[in-house]
Amino acid sequence: MVVRKWPHVGWAFIATLRKDGAPRLHPISVVQAQDRLYVIIPHNSPKCADLLRDGRYALQAFPPSAGEPGGEFYLAGVAERIQDPALCQVILDETGVRVEAGDVLFELTLERAMFTYLVAEGTVDEHPVHLTWPAACSAGTSGDSGDSSRPPVAKSPCGD
Repeated sequence: MVVRKWPHVGWAFIATLRKDGAPRLHPISVVQAQDRLYVIIPHNSPKCADLLRDGRYALQAFPPSAGEPGGEFYLAGVAERIQDPALCQVILDETGVRVEAGDVLFELTLERAMFTYLVAEGTVDEHPVHLTWPAACSAGTSGDSGDSSRPPVAKSPCGD
């Protein structure tokens, strides 16, 4: 698979956990800089409060439009608040995206990822293929935290 670098990766849905433990779903724009994924969220957003309290998230990218190549992408991990003006400047320099006053910057650390695409699309043999891997084999991620209290990830096509 070829990985291309886009300053604005695109739109996705991010699932967070409300204070009462119930899931909450939000549309969000994802930014890529320094081979890492970030989200910039207004401080008064419910999703910001959720991530500040409990950083666990799941993210499902919007599927491509009909006729466009690609597939669906799912990520899960912990969103970590970043308070580094130098990194905000790097993000602006690399992507043109500014972290405004009142916004909160989070890095989306990765614990697991899954890419799904269709084989033989539009035929009777059409079926999905799911590629899964843990962050330890994914380039440009924060990597494995080594925290054994976190749930294990699926076996990886990377050979893990």
